[in-house]
Amino acid sequence: MQVARTVEEFRALRAVLPGPVGLVPTMGALHEGHRSLMRRARRECASLTVSIFVNPTQFAPNEDFTRYPRPEADDLSACEAEGVDLVLMPAVEEVYPNGATTTVSVGPLSRILEGASRPGHFDGVATVVSKLLNIGQPDRAYFGQKDAQQLLVIRRMVRDLLFPVEIVGCPIVRDESGLALSSRNVYLSEEECAQALSLSRGLRRAEAAWLGGMRNAPALRSLVHDDIAAQPLARIDYVSLADMETLGECEGRVTRDALLSLAVRFGTTRLIDNTTLRV
Repeated sequence: MQVARTVEEFRALRAVLPGPVGLVPTMGALHEGHRSLMRRARRECASLTVSIFVNPTQFAPNEDFTRYPRPEADDLSACEAEGVDLVLMPAVEEVYPNGATTTVSVGPLSRILEGASRPGHFDGVATVVSKLLNIGQPDRAYFGQKDAQQLLVIRRMVRDLLFPVEIVGCPIVRDESGLALSSRNVYLSEEECAQALSLSRGLRRAEAAWLGGMRNAPALRSLVHDDIAAQPLARIDYVSLADMETLGECEGRVTRDALLSLAVRFGTTRLIDNTTLRV
């Protein structure tokens, strides 16, 4: 496995890799969710590349950029264990050269739900992903479904800007309790972690109701909201049931595939989760 610290070095090493080439973009602090993306890419591609870069432009001033975990040695060991061929680990100055002013905005899709709760977040995501796709020139790029809106935003950006890359969405990975894996889970206290199980529990309850024939949007949202709201430490940002393509909120009877998603804070930790309800 080779590790590149600069864009120039990465491009030179990438140029000799056999195709198809897969890319798994990450911010490090790698867990089983990231590793599942690597394994999928390893199965489907001749060469596997990974980027590890904590992107400052997707963090608001009051968010956790400075304390975001950066266990470099552990991350590189995980990459090597998963058969990664080439890792990009750039400094901020490599990705955002001095004087850089260009950003990518995907429009209305990026300004609702997560975009409303975290203004500017998806501009930062779209900008850095466009840079990573340009640097890495992958044939396929792999992203987790846990960040469902991010996946939709990236697919829209790739379509609109004509990037020659296939965006592959991969299932959410959960621990044995049902909690969706996240690098931020390490921030949770034992009590917060126990109460955070209400997120996946509420989603499962709504899934069961959906399979049983419930199609009323407010009722489905309430099944999720009420369980979480009963947790003393939970502060709900949103519970959304939205059209799978536009993310416009569903009202009344749901007649198309829908994304049931949520964001909840426990102390200083903000967690997201979701499931897809298919007609």
